[in-house]
Amino acid sequence: MADVLHLRGPVVLGDGLEAPEAWVLGGRITYERPSGPAVDLPGWVLPGLVDVHCHIGLGANGAVDRETAEVQAVSDRDSGVLLIRDAGSPADTRWVDARHDLPRLIRAGHHLALPKRYLRHYARELSSPDELPTAMAQEAARGDGWVKIVADWIDRDLGPEGDLRPLWPDDVLTAGIAAAHAAGARVTAHTFATEALDPLLDAGVDCLEHATGADAGQIDRIAAAGIPVTATLLQVERFAAIADQADRYPVYAARMRAMHARRHAQVRDLHDAGVPILLGTDAGGTIGHGRIADEAAALVEAGLPTADVVAAASWRTREWLGADGLDEGAPADLVAYPADPRQDVRVLAAPEAVVLRGEVVAAR
Repeated sequence: MADVLHLRGPVVLGDGLEAPEAWVLGGRITYERPSGPAVDLPGWVLPGLVDVHCHIGLGANGAVDRETAEVQAVSDRDSGVLLIRDAGSPADTRWVDARHDLPRLIRAGHHLALPKRYLRHYARELSSPDELPTAMAQEAARGDGWVKIVADWIDRDLGPEGDLRPLWPDDVLTAGIAAAHAAGARVTAHTFATEALDPLLDAGVDCLEHATGADAGQIDRIAAAGIPVTATLLQVERFAAIADQADRYPVYAARMRAMHARRHAQVRDLHDAGVPILLGTDAGGTIGHGRIADEAAALVEAGLPTADVVAAASWRTREWLGADGLDEGAPADLVAYPADPRQDVRVLAAPEAVVLRGEVVAAR
C-alpha cells in the first residue's frame, strides 16, 4: 500500500467548490483526516486533466507499435492528462486498460471515412457510403461509448476546383447516427466545412471536432442544442501551412487560409454564443503528445477566460464524459500545481505532481 498523501490544497472540486485539504488513502480521495502519518503534497489540486481529442496509437503514417503508443501515453500523463477520449485510432489500444500507470482511455474505435477522403492509413475506409450505419454500429460495439466519423474532407476528384465536401448523403448520415445511438454510443464528427454542419446537426450529432466552418446561424444552432465543440487550435494553427502545400487545389487552399485567419474569432464566437468549448490537442499523426497546456494557452490567447479554459480542461469535461472528479471516495486522479492555474494558464505547463490511481507517477 502506498503512503497516505496529504493534499494541502486548496483542492478544486468544481465551479465554485473547493476544499481546504484532502487525503489520498488506498488510492482514493477522502476529506476525513486519517490516523497515522501522511506525506505532504502541497499546491493547488485539480482533478486530472482531460484531452478529448487525442490519438493514442496513431503516428504520421498510421498505426504505431505498442512501445511508441506507450511513449505517447506517458507524455500525456506527465502533462497532467489522466483521462483521454481517443478520437479515432487504427491501433488496438485495449491493453492500456491493464496499465495502471497510464491514463484512463475512452476509445471511439476507428475513424470512419471513404477511400481517398481522409489521411492515408488513418481510418477504416468504407467501400460505399451506404455502409455507414452498419459500420457505426460495429464501432460502437468496439469502442467505449463513442463513434468518430469524418464528415468532410477535400475531394481531389474535382481537380483544380477540389475543396472540402461532405462524405455522406444526408439520409445515410441520419441513419448512421441513429444506429450508433441505438447501440448506446455518442457520435463525434471531424468537420472543417460549413456544408457538413447542418446535416450533422439535423442528424443529432453529439459533439463536433474543429467546427472551423461554422457560420453565425450554425453557431446559434450548436449553442441551442448544447453540443460541445473541441476547438483543437493547435491543429487549426497548421491550416496556413497545409494550404501552402495545396497549390494544385487553389479553392481549398483559399478556404484553409481564411479559416486560419479567423481561428481566434471563431472560437470566441462559439464561446460567446454559449457553446461549451472542449480541450483537445489532436495529438498523434502530426502533433506531438503532452501538449494540453499549449492548447489551453492558445484558447486563452484567442480571448477565452482563463478560468473557463481550466475548468474545461478538468472537472467540467470529466462530468460531461461521466468520469469521476474528486468527490469523497473517488479514485485519486489529480494534478498539483505551484499556483492557481485559473489565474494564470501558464501554470498548467509545470505541474508539481501527477497522481494517478493514488500513486505519484510524475513529480518535479
